[in-house]
Amino acid sequence: MSKKILITLIVLVAIIGSLVAIKGFQFKAMGDAGADFQLPPEFVTSAPVTESRWVQTLDAIGSLAAVQGVTVTTEAAGKISKLHFESGEVVTQGQLLVELDTTTEEAQLAAAKAEAKLTETNLVRARKLFESRTVPEAELDAANAAQLAANAQVENLQAVIEKKQILAPFDGRLGIRQVDLGQFLNNGNPIVSLQSLDPIFVNFSLPQQSISKVKDGLAVELHVDAYPEEVFAGKLTAVDPSVSAETRTITLQATLENSDEKLLPGMFATVSVVLPDTQLKKVVPATSILYASYGDSVFVINEKEGEMTVDQTFVQVGEARGDFVSIISDIEPGSIIVSTGAFKLRQGAKVALNNELNTDPQLKPDPEDA
Repeated sequence: MSKKILITLIVLVAIIGSLVAIKGFQFKAMGDAGADFQLPPEFVTSAPVTESRWVQTLDAIGSLAAVQGVTVTTEAAGKISKLHFESGEVVTQGQLLVELDTTTEEAQLAAAKAEAKLTETNLVRARKLFESRTVPEAELDAANAAQLAANAQVENLQAVIEKKQILAPFDGRLGIRQVDLGQFLNNGNPIVSLQSLDPIFVNFSLPQQSISKVKDGLAVELHVDAYPEEVFAGKLTAVDPSVSAETRTITLQATLENSDEKLLPGMFATVSVVLPDTQLKKVVPATSILYASYGDSVFVINEKEGEMTVDQTFVQVGEARGDFVSIISDIEPGSIIVSTGAFKLRQGAKVALNNELNTDPQLKPDPEDA
């Protein structure tokens, strides 16, 4: 029995040795194949690092305000007898808007005029009698005072009647009428809003650090949500001489032409004050930046002997504008970098270009579905 066991063990050892040898040859073949294997190049798009002069702006959020804007009211109480305007109408300075009932004042004015006529006659008679030494000077003075009082009463009633004719204080466009014919108005009751829309103001604030950069006459560009594709141009016309103690900001005001009345008081607006100086910046498409917690980088493409590889270069990213960002680092203008596909690359990776898939970055993009 021991001889059979020995033979069996020898056979098993031979079989196991054969299997180990076969696997060893297989692993060696796989290792040799892996050593010779090279990853295929990654397809990317490219763009050059360019230099561009960017106009410098100071950006803020502002609110539009009318150059002149009031709510028309009445100084005298009374019932509306006539309305001479429609909501939304354009009016000129001095145009009659509303008439209040003046029948009582007109009757009182007629009586006051009659009284004034009588006092004038009495004054003439008193002068003649005084000249003939028939009446004392005190009677002449009383007649003169009575005549002045009567004339003052006439002027007072005329003023009350004039106040009951409500006129437009300046040229502008009326808002929605807030009164009706026959309605009784008390002093100060609102009648209609009147706004002068051309030109129009925009008021906004900037940090106090901007004081040295702003002055009257600088160009201003304005954007509003109602007309996203339009840029409204104006001029900086006023800088508040004080700084807010609460916010440490300065208030500024720009004036814009508004002949088509697209801009309305109260609108929210984005304001850009255009500074006279420009800055030369190195710019790249925003898609070329690989953002990471350990630092932002771009991949510079190098070509040698017909083969293209990339070097990962860490950069400091500056201002972004449109589809571009500026780079604040020692990267040479004219260098060719990966514009899209950087996320799948590593240092020294081989690349192949397919610029047919390249995007068309714009400094002022205007997407169709914006």
